[in-house]
Amino acid sequence: MAFHIQQSLSGFIASDPQQSVTENGDARFYVRIGQPHFRHEYSGSFTALEPTFHDLVAYRATAERALNRLAKGDSFIAEGYVHTFQVERDGEVIQREEFVAKKIGHDLARTNYQVDRTHLDSSDTARDTEVKHEAEAAHTGSGR
Repeated sequence: MAFHIQQSLSGFIASDPQQSVTENGDARFYVRIGQPHFRHEYSGSFTALEPTFHDLVAYRATAERALNRLAKGDSFIAEGYVHTFQVERDGEVIQREEFVAKKIGHDLARTNYQVDRTHLDSSDTARDTEVKHEAEAAHTGSGR
């Protein structure tokens, strides 16, 4: 089976998260995010450049989880896609874009935390066992 691949985005939460509700009644999460940029120098070192800032949104369950877990200053990694749209400002139509996060979480390389697994129930354990058996079968079937 082929990999399911989407666009990804990493950076830091630059604004306080905002919560709203869509016309359909779905939860919506909105933040401004920053992306650090660096220039690789001839010497092998890196020079920090000014970050760029962008809009990020999430909807439904992802929005609710993000609102509970993410705060200004957090480093994150998100999976999703870029949504391009037009808005009218002062009679002029301008092109805007936002990253729509379908999945989002803290960046492991830049965040210290502990994982709480007390919520695991028997169905999670059964699923994990099934995945382990499938992985073992694939490994054994590969002739290694």
